[in-house]
Amino acid sequence: IKIKKDFKILDYVRPYKKEVILTTSCVLIFVSINLYLPYITKLIIDGLTEKTLVKNNLYFYLSLYAVLGTICVIFSRTLRQIPLKLSHKIEYKLRDDIFSHLTKLDRSFYKSMRTGDLMTRLSSDINLVRDAIGQGILQGVRTIVVLVFSLIVMLLTDVELALTVYILYIPMVIIFFIILRVMRKKQKELQEHVSDLSSFSQESFSGIRCIKGFAIEKRRNGEFEEVNNGLIKKNMIVQATRQSLWPFMSFWFGLGMILILNLGGKRVINGDLSLGTITQFIQYLLYMQWPLLALSWTSSLYQRGVVSWTRVREIMLAKSRITNFSKDNKNIINNCKINFKNISLTLDDTELLKNINFEIEDGTCLGITGPTGSGKSLLISLMTRINDPTSGEIYIDDIDIKKLSLHNLRELIGHAAQEPVLFSNTLSYNIGFGEKNPSTERINWAAENAHLHNDIQQFPKGFETIVGERGVTLSGGQRQRTAIARALIKDPKILILDDVLSAVDTQTEANILKNLIPLVESRTTLFISHRISALKKCDKIIVLDDGKISQAGTHDELLVKEGYYADLNKMQMLEQKLEVKDEDF
Repeated sequence: IKIKKDFKILDYVRPYKKEVILTTSCVLIFVSINLYLPYITKLIIDGLTEKTLVKNNLYFYLSLYAVLGTICVIFSRTLRQIPLKLSHKIEYKLRDDIFSHLTKLDRSFYKSMRTGDLMTRLSSDINLVRDAIGQGILQGVRTIVVLVFSLIVMLLTDVELALTVYILYIPMVIIFFIILRVMRKKQKELQEHVSDLSSFSQESFSGIRCIKGFAIEKRRNGEFEEVNNGLIKKNMIVQATRQSLWPFMSFWFGLGMILILNLGGKRVINGDLSLGTITQFIQYLLYMQWPLLALSWTSSLYQRGVVSWTRVREIMLAKSRITNFSKDNKNIINNCKINFKNISLTLDDTELLKNINFEIEDGTCLGITGPTGSGKSLLISLMTRINDPTSGEIYIDDIDIKKLSLHNLRELIGHAAQEPVLFSNTLSYNIGFGEKNPSTERINWAAENAHLHNDIQQFPKGFETIVGERGVTLSGGQRQRTAIARALIKDPKILILDDVLSAVDTQTEANILKNLIPLVESRTTLFISHRISALKKCDKIIVLDDGKISQAGTHDELLVKEGYYADLNKMQMLEQKLEVKDEDF
C-alpha cells in the first residue's frame, strides 16, 4: 500500500465497502425486527386485556413473532461472521505492510527503536487493532443503531416516558466519555510497558551467554520481576477503569427501569396508559440493555485499538533517510570502477569520516586497515548505502550510486561482515540466503571456497544442521566463514570482506586466502583487515586513522614508510617469532 502522509485506518477498511454495507444492512434489518417484536407483544396484551383478540388473530401474531424471531437468528449469525472475517483480512494486510515498510527503513530508525518494542507493535498492537475493527464495527454500528432507533420508537410510543429516558441518559453519556478519556491514557501507558517487558525479555535471551558468564541470573530475575510487577500494576489500573463502566451502566439502566415503572405504573392505574404500551416500552428498555452494557466493552476495545493504532501508525509514518532512486539503471553498469570523491560523514554531530578520496579500478583489490574506531566499517557502510555521506559522492562506473536504485546497487555487492547475522535455520539456508533458489552444487562451491566444507562434514546433519538464533551453535570462525560463503554465492561484481579473518587461526586464514585470491582477481574487492598476511595480497592499501586516510600505497611502498602500517607489520612479525619460540620450547 502507498503510505500517505495522513495515513488512516480507513485506508484499509475502504477496500471492503461491500462488507461494511452488508454489515450495516444486516444491523438495520436485525434491529428493525427486534423493535417490531415488542409492538406485536403490545397488540396481544392489549387485545387480551380488552378481550378484543380472537383466536385466529392470536395465532397470526404468534406465528409472525416466531417467523421474525427466526429471521433475527439468521441475521445475527451473519452479523457476527462478516465483520470478524473483515477484521482478519485487514490484520493480514496491515501486518504485511508494516513488515514490508520496516525492511525499507534505514539504520537510524533501528538505532532509535528497540527490537522488543517493534515485536510488540507487530503482534500485540495489530491484534488489538483487529479486535477494535471486528468487534468495533459489529457492536459499534449495532449499538448506535439500537440506541437511535429505540429512542425514536420510544418517542413515537409515548412522549413523556421517552423524555424521561432522554433526560436520564444525558449525564450518563457525559460521565461515560470522561471515563473513556482516563481509559485511553492508562491504556497507552500499559502498551508502552508491554513493550518494555518484551524488550527486556528479548535482550535477556539474546544476551544469555553474558548473563551466565557474569553469574547474574538472580539479579536479572529480580530486574524482570520489577518490570513484570509494574506491568501487573498498570494492567490492574486499566482493568479497574474498564470494569467500572459495567456496573455504572447497569446502575443507570436499573434507575431508568424504576422511573419507567413508577411513572408508567401510575398512568396505567389512572387509565392514561394501556398495559400493552408500558410492556412495549419496558421491552424497548430491556432491548437497549445489552447494547448499553456492551458499550463499555466496545468502548474498551475502541480505546485499546486507538492507542495501538497510534503506535502502529508511528512506524508506518517513519521515513528512511536513505532516498531510493526509482529509475532502473541495472544494465548501465559496464564495469565496477569505484571512486570516492571528497567523502565526509557526520553522525550525531560528530565528524567520523573526513575528506576521503580514492579510486579502485575494476577487477582490483583495495585493502583497508587502521586502528579500532578509525572508520573502516563506516566507510563500507557508505558503499552499500546503509549510511549516506554528509558531503561528497561515490561513483561506480562514473555513475553516482544515489542514481542507482537500492536494490540494483546492493545486487552488485556481496558483503561479508565481521559479525554476521545468521538466522535460526539450516547452514544451507544461511549460505544461500542471498539467492532465491540456490542449487546444492552452488552451496557446496561457496562453502568450499570459504574453507567451511570440512567443518560442515563433521556435523551430524551436514548442511541441514540448524545453526540456532544468530548462529549460536557455531564458533566465531565458522560464523565468519559462513558469511564469506554467503557473499560468494551471489557471484557479485563487487566483493566486500569486512575483517572476516579476525576469528580464524593463521592456518585457516592461509587456506581461505588461497581459495579467495582467484575469485578476487575477477571482481572489484574491498578488503578490511588487521592482518598484514592478508593485506599484502591487495593491489593497493589505505590506512585510516581518526576518519582520515593517513597512508596509501602498495604493501611494499607502505613498509618503507614510517607509520601505522610499518608498525603493524613489525608487531605481527614479532608475534610470529614468539609463537615459533613457544612451539620449539
